[in-house]
Amino acid sequence: MFASKSGLLEEVRNRFAHVDTCPVDGPRVFFENAGGALTLKSVVETSTHYAAIPDNQGRDNPASKELMNVIAKARSDAKTFLNASSGQVFVGESGTELLFRMISNAILETPAGGNVVGTTLEHPASRSAAIRWAKVAQKEYIAVPHNDDTGSVDPEDYAKCVTADTRVATIIHTSPVTGMGVDVGAISKVIRSIAPECYIIVDGIQHAAHGGLDIDSYNIDGYAVSPYKVFSRHGYGIAWISDRLTALPHDSLIDGPEGNWELGTRDTGSYATFSDVVSYFAWLGSEFTDSNNLRTKIEAAGKAIHAHEQSLTDAMLHGTGNLKGLAEMPAVKIIGGIENPRREGLVAMNIDGMDAGVLVEKLRDQGIRVHIRKADHYSGNVLNPLGLPSCVRVSMCHYNSEQEVAQFLTAIQQIIEEQS
Repeated sequence: MFASKSGLLEEVRNRFAHVDTCPVDGPRVFFENAGGALTLKSVVETSTHYAAIPDNQGRDNPASKELMNVIAKARSDAKTFLNASSGQVFVGESGTELLFRMISNAILETPAGGNVVGTTLEHPASRSAAIRWAKVAQKEYIAVPHNDDTGSVDPEDYAKCVTADTRVATIIHTSPVTGMGVDVGAISKVIRSIAPECYIIVDGIQHAAHGGLDIDSYNIDGYAVSPYKVFSRHGYGIAWISDRLTALPHDSLIDGPEGNWELGTRDTGSYATFSDVVSYFAWLGSEFTDSNNLRTKIEAAGKAIHAHEQSLTDAMLHGTGNLKGLAEMPAVKIIGGIENPRREGLVAMNIDGMDAGVLVEKLRDQGIRVHIRKADHYSGNVLNPLGLPSCVRVSMCHYNSEQEVAQFLTAIQQIIEEQS
């Protein structure tokens, strides 16, 4: 998609900090986007600006009022980004913390008894919260097994486990281990057909950077995003909650504003930097649509991002130029299979006879940044059923180039030849 627009990829890359050079280690290819995407330069500038402002929110002075305007705009921008026409958006400590809060409140404030349903594909951010609070509330926790072959989970898998008294269900939008997406809307539809009053909460942390968010179509109650994984910075998380989840009893100040889920004064810079993310999507989308509508631009950007990342993934799997792809290298084993339309810019792989940690080191020595996933509390739920102690996660984003993929394939071929 980007190839059809001369110079666009260069313009995209120019908007990000440290796109091809680590500030500590020098030149490198950044294929560690699932661990935290690159940061927009505008986010860095905005963070510096708001960190210096001494005024607090809610005061009777121009600076304070401007802070409140910035927050209101960011909430509106975030709802447009998510395509959420109802409910509310608020910030918290992190995406993980927000998942714990949404899940714990939903479990504790629903009728006694019943069960909580999640899936073995989930990150511990949602899975740990659901298991812990189900136990506290004396509700049964039911785990939906994911499909080892596809690296994902389907609506019919949930249908086997959801019952009429399922109080809360959790869904992960995209796995940070396999890189495979999940059809949230279809799963929600199945859940609602069996348990209409169930509270459905989604971990969207891995998915958000890859475009295509549409809360209104999902029929859910909660959605969490970690902005540092979608071109912003660390230090905060974004949550959307439905009107009915908003209304549940939750931690709040006595006699405080009704429906407020934030505890204490929030960093205005957090909100402002998410507006920077939305502005970036709007700029990118304007390259693919003539519409002046913000949501239309965001949707166009999402489609372009998906298409470009698909081209990068295809090049990595099937080759580029005269370079063989991973699928043509017998020593390479790929989790989730080769032809998997669920894949979102991520390839999880191993080389036969080579420790994953060693492969990460060898790639690092050739200037390519990737990450090991071990069968620990983060990834064991996916790797243990496959009999894998670890794997190497190669995660791309739309600012990556086919030239960088070529550099990666050259390095992999060299590593395999040296091993022979």
